[in-house]
Amino acid sequence: MRPLTRPRREVPVVAYLLPAVVGGGLGDIEEVLAAGRRLARAGVPLVLFRRPGRPLPPFVNGPFAWPPHRRVRRPVHPTAAALTLSAGWGIAAAPGRDEPYGRAGPWSEERAEIEAAHGPDRVLHVSFEEFARTLTSAAQGRERLREGGVPLREIRRRAGAAATGRETEGFRRAYRTFRAFDRPDVLHLFTSFGPSRAFAREFPEAVATGPLWPDRRPPPARRHRGRPGTPRRVLWYASPSSSARVVDAIVAGLGGVPGGVRFEIRSPHAMPARPAAGVRLVRLPPLAPRAWARRWDRADLAIVTGSRSLLEAIARGLPFLYFNGILGSGRSRRRHRPEKIDALLAAWRRAGALPGPLRDLADFARGRRVGPIVRRALTDARWRRGFPRGGPVWGFVPPFDDAGAVVLEAARRLALGGRAASARAVVAALRREARASGAASKV
Repeated sequence: MRPLTRPRREVPVVAYLLPAVVGGGLGDIEEVLAAGRRLARAGVPLVLFRRPGRPLPPFVNGPFAWPPHRRVRRPVHPTAAALTLSAGWGIAAAPGRDEPYGRAGPWSEERAEIEAAHGPDRVLHVSFEEFARTLTSAAQGRERLREGGVPLREIRRRAGAAATGRETEGFRRAYRTFRAFDRPDVLHLFTSFGPSRAFAREFPEAVATGPLWPDRRPPPARRHRGRPGTPRRVLWYASPSSSARVVDAIVAGLGGVPGGVRFEIRSPHAMPARPAAGVRLVRLPPLAPRAWARRWDRADLAIVTGSRSLLEAIARGLPFLYFNGILGSGRSRRRHRPEKIDALLAAWRRAGALPGPLRDLADFARGRRVGPIVRRALTDARWRRGFPRGGPVWGFVPPFDDAGAVVLEAARRLALGGRAASARAVVAALRREARASGAASKV
C-alpha cells in the first residue's frame, strides 16, 4: 500500500492511540497497538495524546510492543483528518451520560479535545469490539443465564416467557447505548473468524471483519525433533483465575515425558502445583515484548487464552491448547466466555480439519481430560501433524477479511479529502459495504 503521508510538512491523516483495559484483559491494549503498527507501516503518524495532569489509564505503561509514536499534551496537525483507535469506544472514550453506569470513559476528555481541534466530522473513531462476541440479544440473554449457572433445561423453559422478551428488548437498548451505535462517526469493528448474519440484521451499524492479526508470522524457530535428552517446552499464558484448578492435571500429564519438560507459566495468579517427574516449572515475570517473543520461538506447545494469545498461536503455526477459565464444579462445571474457541472450532470444521485435535481442543477448554490431552499434544507426532494450520477465516469479501486492512482503508479514504471523505461518509460507506460483503458470502 502507498504511504498515506506526503513527503512534505502537510499530513493528510493522523492517528491517535487511546489504549485502555475495557474487558478485563491486557489484550484490549495490545489490540489498539497492533492496529497502530499497521497504520505506522503505511506511513500514518501516530500520537499518544494525554492532557496535562492526567495519568494514563492503568496498565497502559506496561511492557508492550509500542509502534513508533509521539507523546504529546495537545492535539497535532489540526488541518489533517484524524483517526482514533480504541477498544470498546462506547466505554473507553464516550462522553458521560446522566444515568446509571453513564460515567465518561478514561479517554473522554482527550477525545473531545481531538474533535474540537480537527473540526466537525473530520475525526473517525475506530472501535474494536470484543473478539467473536457476535451474539444476538436473545443469545446474549441465554449466555448470561448459562454463565450464571442456570441449568439448560431452565433456560429453555424460560425462552418463550413474556418476561424473557422484555429482558431481551431491554438488553438490546442497553447494548446499543453502551456500544454507542447512535454515533455515525464511530466505526465499530466486530472481529471473528466468520460473520453472523443474525447479528448483522439486529445491529446493522456493526462492521463484521476477520481478525486483527499480530505482526509476527511463523519464524524459523527450533522445534523439538525427538532428540534423546532434549527437554520439550510448554508455554502457558495462564491469565484466568481458575487456571489453578487445572495446573496439577497439566503437570501430571507432562510427567515422565522422555527428556523432561520445561513448563513456563506466565500468570498474575499464584498457582502452586504438585511436582511431577521430569517437569521443571518456571514462573515467568512480566517480560519485554522481545523476550516474550523468544519464549514463543522456543516453545513446542502453547496453552493460550482470550483472543490475542490465541491469534498469536494461530499466526505462528504452533500447536496449542486453549483455556479461558471454568466456573462451577461437577455437573455444573461450565466454560467462561467460550465464543472464541467455539468460533475457531467451527471455522476449522468448515475447512475440513481432522476431528481428533478439534475434539481435544474442545475438551481441554472445558477442563476435561486435561492431563492426557496435554501429553498427547506435546508428544504424539500424528496428533501434531494433524493439528490445523493457518488462519481459518471464512465468509468475508476483502478487505473485510482482515480488520487491519479495514482500518487502513478508512485512513486512505479520510486522507483523500472532500465531501466523501468526511468521517460520517466514510463510516456509512464501510457499513454499507460490510453488509454487502456479508450478503455476497455464503453465510
